[in-house]
Amino acid sequence: MAHDKIEIFRKERERLNDLVLANSGTTVKRYFNLDWQAYSDGALPAKTKELLGLVASLVLRCDDCILYHVIRCREEGITDQELEECLAVGLVVGGSITIPHIRQVWNNWENLRQGKNKSESNHE
Repeated sequence: MAHDKIEIFRKERERLNDLVLANSGTTVKRYFNLDWQAYSDGALPAKTKELLGLVASLVLRCDDCILYHVIRCREEGITDQELEECLAVGLVVGGSITIPHIRQVWNNWENLRQGKNKSESNHE
């Protein structure tokens, strides 16, 4: 079911990140740290940065990235209206080819809204 998909994604992502970091040198570890820092609160709050990450991921059509940022947006307290506007920007920039991804965003958002999949996630 959808709940399982999100939970499987979270666990597999964490496992694979651990595997990458266990086998990586300084360059990859610094990149992972840079990614974490880029999405942390700064002049722009983390909430805004997650919306930006979602738009970029939508336009690039990266399913894993999209799901990750949907989860993070939910954790950051993004409203349905904020998500809708974010997806509208992604659609305008990325065109109609983003529509299948937008369908999945709303499907996953609905599952998260219903209180499913509340465990924490890590940055990319």
